[in-house]
Amino acid sequence: MAIYLDCNATTPLEPEIERELMFFLCEEYGNAGSRTHEFGARAKQAVQRARDQIAAVVKCLREEVIFTSGATESNNLAILGMIEHGEVTHRKHIVSTAIEHKAVLEPLEYLGRRGFEITLVQPEPDGAVSASKIAAALRPETLLVSAMHVNNETGIIQPIAEIAKALDGHEAYFHVDAAQGFGKRIGDLQNPRIDLLSVSGHKIYAPKGIGALITRRRGFARPPLTPLTYGGGQERGLRPGTLPVPLVVALGRASELALRDVTKRNSRCERIKSAAIDAFRLVGAVPTGNQDLALPSTLSITVPGLDSEALIIALKDIVAISNGSACTSQNYELSHVLVAMGLPDEQVKGALRLSWCHLTPDPPWGEIVKVIRSLS
Repeated sequence: MAIYLDCNATTPLEPEIERELMFFLCEEYGNAGSRTHEFGARAKQAVQRARDQIAAVVKCLREEVIFTSGATESNNLAILGMIEHGEVTHRKHIVSTAIEHKAVLEPLEYLGRRGFEITLVQPEPDGAVSASKIAAALRPETLLVSAMHVNNETGIIQPIAEIAKALDGHEAYFHVDAAQGFGKRIGDLQNPRIDLLSVSGHKIYAPKGIGALITRRRGFARPPLTPLTYGGGQERGLRPGTLPVPLVVALGRASELALRDVTKRNSRCERIKSAAIDAFRLVGAVPTGNQDLALPSTLSITVPGLDSEALIIALKDIVAISNGSACTSQNYELSHVLVAMGLPDEQVKGALRLSWCHLTPDPPWGEIVKVIRSLS
């Protein structure tokens, strides 16, 4: 069976999380909104505990945690939820980056059709966006700055602290898409200048279909978001609907484990990455971006002269890998991230993304090198 090396698309389910998930699916099945009996009360207590577990990772208050179906919904709520406030205040300028996930870029495109002006800052060749360039793009009428924490294709960590500092004295709200970095780099996301923060459960060993949007207060004021859906008033009126208690509990437990085990997990991932780089060096592979800025669990790499699609097929019985975001892989096109970094077309076409986790067994790098050499 092939070893799974596509954890940036989705992670396996952590065994400890699976046990808790199944307990709340099968045993504690109460609705957290039911207030007249103990089943509902226990479900509500479990949800509140999950809020506390998530809040501990980013150092926010439990009431600032809004549950969603995942980072895509959180991104949409953070961005599109600002429309009304922007129109009322006549602040209709937004700054983001050219390397964002489609779950940010497409809502921004929609805002552009609504009369907002969008400035997309290009990355540097190392894969990171310059905080000074984001600062230079700010205007008095800038409503929102949206920047990802870790790029999903390259694994490059973006300078969130520097961007936050660049926003000192400016009223713009700061949104961070933390789908790939939440629970993997702790300190970055505890910055109190981050107003809105998107979380995805299935990137940190919880199930698909659950996420959160952190909505930090400024003093006593919440970010001025308008809900995208209506009916029921749950989640402080921002995201109505019955909470999926088993999924919420799983995300809470995943957050607790991430905070507890982050150092151990990263050490395991660093060992895998070191072995991967050593193996790929034997076939002249070229890493994408500055690896000193990358997560230890991701490697974007190009093997000169080889097409990524052909290599993925040749390796399919050994390892499961990708050449970009799972959200766009059904209709393959050149990576907008690598193009924005200014890489040559041949390098972009040949790029592979390998991503793993602490649960990943050691890949057979010798076999992989042998296959690559057979194609050269």
